[in-house]
Amino acid sequence: MRNAVVVDVVRTAVGKGKPGGALSGTHPVDLLATVLTAIEQRNGLDPNKIDDVITGCVSQVGEQALNIGRQGVLAAGWPEAIPATTIDRQCGSSQQAVHFAAQGIMAGAYDIVVAAGVESMSRIPLGTSHIGQDVHGVRLPKRYPEGLVNQGVSAELICQKWGISREEIDEYSARSHRLAAEATEAGYFDKEIVPVEVVDAEGNTHLHTVDETIRPTTSAEGLAGLKPSFSTDAMRERFPDIDWKITPGNSSPLTDGASAALIMEESVAAALGLTPRARFVSFSVVGSDPLLMLTGPIPATQQALERAGLSVDDIDRFEVNEAFAPVPLAWAREVGADLEKTNTVGGAIALGHALGSSGTRLFTTLINELERTGGRYGLQTMCEGAGMANATIIERL
Repeated sequence: MRNAVVVDVVRTAVGKGKPGGALSGTHPVDLLATVLTAIEQRNGLDPNKIDDVITGCVSQVGEQALNIGRQGVLAAGWPEAIPATTIDRQCGSSQQAVHFAAQGIMAGAYDIVVAAGVESMSRIPLGTSHIGQDVHGVRLPKRYPEGLVNQGVSAELICQKWGISREEIDEYSARSHRLAAEATEAGYFDKEIVPVEVVDAEGNTHLHTVDETIRPTTSAEGLAGLKPSFSTDAMRERFPDIDWKITPGNSSPLTDGASAALIMEESVAAALGLTPRARFVSFSVVGSDPLLMLTGPIPATQQALERAGLSVDDIDRFEVNEAFAPVPLAWAREVGADLEKTNTVGGAIALGHALGSSGTRLFTTLINELERTGGRYGLQTMCEGAGMANATIIERL
């Protein structure tokens, strides 16, 4: 039996996804090349041995077009013989890249794969690829005649369905910033972050090594003063019973970043003298209600646990993408997970959600947290646009 193992995981520190953000002057191809180069150098890896590079990226237009995975491979200086592909499973794109890499190894198609993710939301703003476009055609609206909604409204519907209050989501969001700030101060992220050389507004060159979106002084009381973002006239008319409560403060900020994982067949790692850090236990990918499109992590988690023969109590650390605060709160209620074991160094509300990079960013943090705390099993899950989710269970080695 072929076992897929994780040898290394890296990420950039995130930058605010707007003009003037720490990484806004860095081309996304260069961001991706930075983490690819780090994977090579940290492990003394001969890149000629890499069978494929699978990269997640959501907005594959403009500077992120033309298979950015391949552009990153070439920009990293790797041999031209190394192929690469870029995939889009919305917010879970690079988690799916990890799945494809591990599954390809287990099937015998690969020996060594790099799974990566990248997104520059400052240079390719959210919606660049679809705003103003008819992305539904004729037949889809017939199936959903009342129309689908954006993710913010879906988050509101989750609050309504699960009875989650404004106080709960603001308290949870403040927790995310507090834990991320504490983790940064304690140096928990040092092992996973690779520096990016950037030029600031004054023309000075320096290394970006600290997540830019963490706000250590964030409090639930301060967040309570923010106004809801998605309460438009049309939405209030369509959903008159919603008590609107999703704000910028309890949502993930737009960010720039890149991340990568080095995945191998176990015997290949041994032959190269590399020490595996984790092995893959089970995978899940599901579709879910596209109106409540953020609930997919619930069935994805249940399916991954069932396939692994594990219970939720067997999991030592959970990473659940904080696209919006209600997502992990509703998920925890449904699957019975302990929030004290969930996003223990903060989540996307503090660390940002650089779309295509988020899957491997969470994966990086999950492995490092298992190692730091001595945990055995970790589970990662992410909600995805149009109603989907991935879940991955790993075992620390």
